[in-house]
Amino acid sequence: MASTPPSRRSFLALSGLTFLSVPLAAACGGGDSGRMPAAGGKVAFAWWNIATTEPGKSLFPQLSTAFTDAHPNITIKTTSLENEAFKSKLTAVTSSGRLPDVFQTWGGGVLRQQVDAGLVEDLTDAFGWSSDLTPVSLQAYRFEGRTYAVPYDVGMVGFWYNKRLFAKAGITAPPGTWAELLEDVRKLKAAGVTPIALAGKEKWPGHFYWAYLAMRVAGLAALGQAAAAKDFTGAGFVRAGGHLKELVDLQPFQPGFLGAGYSTPGGQAATMGNGKAAMELMGQWAPSVQQDAGAGLGADLGFFPFPAVDGGLGQVGEVLGGGGGFALRKGAPKEALDFLKFFVLENQSKLLASNGYLPVVKGAESGVADANRRAVAESLARATGFQLFLDQAYPPAVGQEVNDSVADLIAGKKTPEQVTTSITEAAKGA
Repeated sequence: MASTPPSRRSFLALSGLTFLSVPLAAACGGGDSGRMPAAGGKVAFAWWNIATTEPGKSLFPQLSTAFTDAHPNITIKTTSLENEAFKSKLTAVTSSGRLPDVFQTWGGGVLRQQVDAGLVEDLTDAFGWSSDLTPVSLQAYRFEGRTYAVPYDVGMVGFWYNKRLFAKAGITAPPGTWAELLEDVRKLKAAGVTPIALAGKEKWPGHFYWAYLAMRVAGLAALGQAAAAKDFTGAGFVRAGGHLKELVDLQPFQPGFLGAGYSTPGGQAATMGNGKAAMELMGQWAPSVQQDAGAGLGADLGFFPFPAVDGGLGQVGEVLGGGGGFALRKGAPKEALDFLKFFVLENQSKLLASNGYLPVVKGAESGVADANRRAVAESLARATGFQLFLDQAYPPAVGQEVNDSVADLIAGKKTPEQVTTSITEAAKGA
């Protein structure tokens, strides 16, 4: 998924931390094997995250330092990696059977494979404060009623747009249907405005289009049914690709988009943040990355949900999204979960104040001050259905094929039918 920063909830004072009443090692059977040897009762653990852009780049170290200052017997060894680099490195260490003590996860199929391999702690019995978190924020990390990660951010993907550029093209309101979106793209091009910024090089941003169109055309339930049957060749999925091709044929993206990264200089977020494109389809973290990579749009920035598709089975209230969470390797020291409680539960207000994350703690929605972020939070609260990012929801090989095949469609290398065939082949082989 996304380098994404991210709600991806609260990429979330300290007066002292009360340790959990049920020690993690005892609850999960991990013993003391997760403790890194240290003299005098000291404990050290490794923490891998993707906080390479603001606000996490500054905030995460601040929270880590606050925790270790209050608990001098604990050392946190932090590794922060850009999204794609993180995924590559985590895949490598997963293959070796040795995960970091605490590591970033988006849940879904990738986490499920790690769980099935016996590499991840079952937190259910030690995670007594999970009842303080919203059910939707926990959804991606639960399998068969057991919980395997702690969420810190949750949100949804939608269109972020430049109000000034829309006005320049004579567009008075965001589109409500796919046909209206295509017409707005034509109006923007006629006005000399690049309609959409896209990080073609990283592939995951492009999969948002196909995923949403599949949801709108075939319906949310169809995605789960296709995954179970390992068959994505249904007419609704082909039509979804056909609608995406309609957009691609209008040449809506910025020059050089196929080689553009997401948060890199000159990439998707910078193009949007510097006012050089009218829209981007991205998660709730988009405004903070736009500002980090570019100048930011301030009051010119607006948000609207992915539009309806005429004749489709899906509803606008069904959203594609996900968030960020942290899982623990099997045998990680109990202090690692204590740290996550501090990070998420005791610092939710700081995460919200950073304007980079959306709340996972129940009732914290009132703390979302920014109008656009509040619009995302409210859309999520009203959602009639929720689909995790497809490159996380499905097994890794299937999710990667979704990204690769959709990227090939966008690049003109595959037809809508070929996309569905390739994803089906990957599913059958997974």
